[in-house]
Amino acid sequence: MNKLTNTEMAALIDKAVAGDKKALEEIIVSVQDLIFNLSLRMLGTFSDAEDATQDILLKIITHLSTFRKESSFSTWVFAIASNHLKNYKKHMFAKYPLSFEFYGEDIENAKIHDVPDMTQNVEREILAEELKLSCTNVMLQCLDAESRCIFILGTMFKLDSRMAGEILEMTPEAYRQRLSRARKKMAEFLQEYCGKYGDGKCRCEDRINYAIQNHRLNPQRLDFQNANPIKMETMMHVKNAMEDIDDLSQRFSFCRTYEAPEKIKGFIEDFIKSTQLTTVKNA
Repeated sequence: MNKLTNTEMAALIDKAVAGDKKALEEIIVSVQDLIFNLSLRMLGTFSDAEDATQDILLKIITHLSTFRKESSFSTWVFAIASNHLKNYKKHMFAKYPLSFEFYGEDIENAKIHDVPDMTQNVEREILAEELKLSCTNVMLQCLDAESRCIFILGTMFKLDSRMAGEILEMTPEAYRQRLSRARKKMAEFLQEYCGKYGDGKCRCEDRINYAIQNHRLNPQRLDFQNANPIKMETMMHVKNAMEDIDDLSQRFSFCRTYEAPEKIKGFIEDFIKSTQLTTVKNA
């Protein structure tokens, strides 16, 4: 989230609710990257994250007048986005759910060397990097939706337990316990199976053709490498108070953050131009 003070954000919200389109656009632009990155980690793919982000932004616009300023705006946005994403059923992994057991079995027993070359003349090094980034993201789908959300809020966004507990409607103590368990599951799986982040035998470069065959990698759509990476601190400003709950934080360096795609930026511009903002005033 862009570094607007609470006072500045409150003033913008008042203007937006009163019908100021420029104020509304500034508010939405300030949260679009936050929402997209949460959606990407929760849902696993760029296309699903783009669709969900648009849905969430519409919810924020149409419910903006209900924000009572009793908590920070970022907490309110996280709560709306988290609730939407935990119950989102239109993404690929809702139709084809994953588990750590299934993923491990696939790593151990897949006949990866029986697949012909499917690289479509794209350099193998590029494809291996894309597979590494997408694989660690997809791995999050092995967690149930709430544990996945807890992991992302604590490990990627590094929210303190008070704020995260408020977002997820649980006590800070319960949040810390759930976060610790989720991080342990992820770390144990990486240690056992992943050759990049652990001691496993899985190597991205060996699984390129197999991943293409199983539609886990598309040489013509390298979403992760084509996305513009950004630093977390340029997206939002929240207190980091979670790093002392365990010693696993450095195991999850793959949790990078990205700019919202142009599709989302265009959607925001088109929507704000086309609406009379009655949805903001009368929600």
